[in-house]
Amino acid sequence: MRFISPLIVFILSAMLVSCANPSKKYPGKTEGERLNAFFEATFQEGIERSPMAMTYLGIPKRQDELDDFSEAFAKESHELQKKYLKVLHSFDYDQLSPQDQLSYTLFEKQLEDGIEGWKWKDYHYPVNQMHGIHSGLPSMMMNMHRIANKKDAENYISRLNQYQRLFGQVITKMMRAEAAGVVPPKFVYPKVLQDSKNLITGRPFTKTQTDSPLLSDFKRKVGELKITKNEKTHLTKEAEKALKTSVGPAYQELIAFLQKQEKRATTDDGAWKFPKGDEFYQYRLRMMTTTNYSPEKIHQMGLDNVKRIHDEMRAIQKKVGFKGSLQDFFKHMQTSKKFFFSDNKKGRQAYLKLATNLINTMRTRLDKLFITKPKAAIEVKAVEPYREKSAGMAFYNGPSEDGKRPGTYYVNLSNIKALPKWEAEALAYHEGIPGHHMQISIAKEMEALPSFRRHGHFTAYTEGWGLYSERVPKEIGFYKDPYSDFGRLSMELVRACRLVVDSGIHHKKWTREQAIAYLDKNTPGDHDDNVRQINRYVVTPGQATAYMVGMLKIVELKKMAQNELGQKFDIRKFHDRILTSGAVPLDVLEELIKNYIREEKQNSKTVALEA
Repeated sequence: MRFISPLIVFILSAMLVSCANPSKKYPGKTEGERLNAFFEATFQEGIERSPMAMTYLGIPKRQDELDDFSEAFAKESHELQKKYLKVLHSFDYDQLSPQDQLSYTLFEKQLEDGIEGWKWKDYHYPVNQMHGIHSGLPSMMMNMHRIANKKDAENYISRLNQYQRLFGQVITKMMRAEAAGVVPPKFVYPKVLQDSKNLITGRPFTKTQTDSPLLSDFKRKVGELKITKNEKTHLTKEAEKALKTSVGPAYQELIAFLQKQEKRATTDDGAWKFPKGDEFYQYRLRMMTTTNYSPEKIHQMGLDNVKRIHDEMRAIQKKVGFKGSLQDFFKHMQTSKKFFFSDNKKGRQAYLKLATNLINTMRTRLDKLFITKPKAAIEVKAVEPYREKSAGMAFYNGPSEDGKRPGTYYVNLSNIKALPKWEAEALAYHEGIPGHHMQISIAKEMEALPSFRRHGHFTAYTEGWGLYSERVPKEIGFYKDPYSDFGRLSMELVRACRLVVDSGIHHKKWTREQAIAYLDKNTPGDHDDNVRQINRYVVTPGQATAYMVGMLKIVELKKMAQNELGQKFDIRKFHDRILTSGAVPLDVLEELIKNYIREEKQNSKTVALEA
C-alpha cells in the first residue's frame, strides 16, 4: 500500500504563480518544447511553495518551514488550478508529438480532477486513525528531515516552533467540515487521541526518564554531528523549548477539540450519511479507479472474484491434504503456530530479515521480467512505536529525489499474528520488488518525462500494479511453497473483498460490524487486522476498490497482448511499457498497450520484409 495523498495533487494545491500569460511565454523553438517548459515551471514553482513536499522529495530548500493549510491558501490554489488549465488550453495540441500529447492529456486530467474536487473539499477527515497532521508531521520530521549539520538542526527547531500554527489551521478545517455535516465516526477518536498523547509523553512534556519521540529523534541526529558538546547542548535546549511552547500546546489544543467533537460523533460509518453522500461516493470511485463503474458494478465484481479465489484456494487445500471446509482451512492457517513468528523482539527481527531476504532474492531474477530496473535502494523497517496501533499493516514510502534516502517498506509489527509467514512473500513483492519500489523508483528515474509525470499518482494504476506484482513472480518459479501461494491468494482475496465491503459500507449502508463479519467469514485474516482494515475503508471511501480494479485491467491487457502477438509477446517489453510511462489512468494505460501491440506487429512485418 502506498497510502499517501497523491503527491501531484499536493503539489498542485501549493502553486502560486501567474498563469494568465499565453503559451508563448515559455521558452522553446517548438510547441512541445514550450509545453514542457510550462510543465517544469509549474512543477518547480509549486514545489517551492510547499516546504513539506520538498522534504518528501529530498530537496534541501525551505527546510525551516512548514506548509500553509489555511482556507485562504486552499482557495488561492483552486483559482490557480483554473488559470493553469486555461494556459494549458492555449497550446496547440495538434502540433505536439504523441508523447507530449500524452503529457498534455495527463496534466489536463489532473487539473480537472483537482478543480472538481473543490466541491468536496470539506468531505474528508483531515485527522483520522490512518493519517493526518498529528501523525504524518512527526513521521516526516523523524524519517525525512535529515540533520547533517548545525543549520539542519536549527531548521528542525524552527519547524517545531510552527506546530501550533499548523495544528490551528487543521482544527479550523475540521470545524468547517463539521459545519458541512462531515464528522468522523466515533471509533476514530480513541485511536487519534492515543496517538496524539503518545507524541507528548516523555521529556520534556512529562516527568520521566524517557524522551518523547520527537526529542529522542532530535537528540539522536544531533548526537551524530561533528560539532562541539556545548553546541549540542544548546541545540537540545532550544528543541526542548520549542517542544514545550509549540508542539505540546498544539497537541493539547487538538486533543481538547477532538474530545469535544467526539461527543457529537455518531456510529454511522459510510459516506451515505453526508449531504449528497451518494454523489460524493460516486466521485470517489471515479477518482480512485479512473473508471465510471457504479457502486453496484463494483460490488458485483467483488462477489464474483471472491468466488473465483475461494475455488483456487480449495485447490491448494486439496494439494496440501487438508480435510474439511474452506473455513476450517482458514482457521488452521490462522491458528497453527508453525505459520507465525514468536511474539517477541527475536520474532519481529526474524520477520524483518525474511522480508529483506525475499526482496533481495527477487532482485536477482528481475532480468526474467523486466528491461528497466530501479537504481534507488530499498530498506525494510518496522513502523515506529508511537503510531503502531493506528498505522496500516504494511506500506511504502518512496526514495528522495537525489537517491540519498532509500525507498522504505514499512512493516507494522505490533500484532505479529497479523503477519503470517505464508503472506510474507506476496507482501514483500507488493511493497518492494517488483511492486511499489520498482514502479515508483523507475518513474522518478525517467528523466525524459516531465516532473509532474515522474511524481504522478493514480491509485488504480499504482495499487493495481502492486497487486499484479504479487502474482507475476509465480510465472518465473516463485511461490514454490503451496502455503506461500495460499498467502498470495489470501492477499488477492482481501482486495476482492474490499470491493464488496467498501461499496457495502458507503453505498449499501452496511455497519462496521457487518463488514468485519464479512471479512472474518470469507478471508483467513486475523480478526483484529480485519477490524483495522474496515476502519481504514470507512475513513477513505473508494480507495480500497482501486487495487482489484487496477489489477484486473492489467491482467486483461496482458491477455490481449498475448492473444494479439502470440509467440512474439515479450513480458519484459509489456512491463516496460507500463512502468516507463509513469502513473496513468486505466483508459490511458489501455491505449499505451494497444500502441505497444501495433508497434510490435509493425516490427515483425519489417523484419519479415528484410528477411
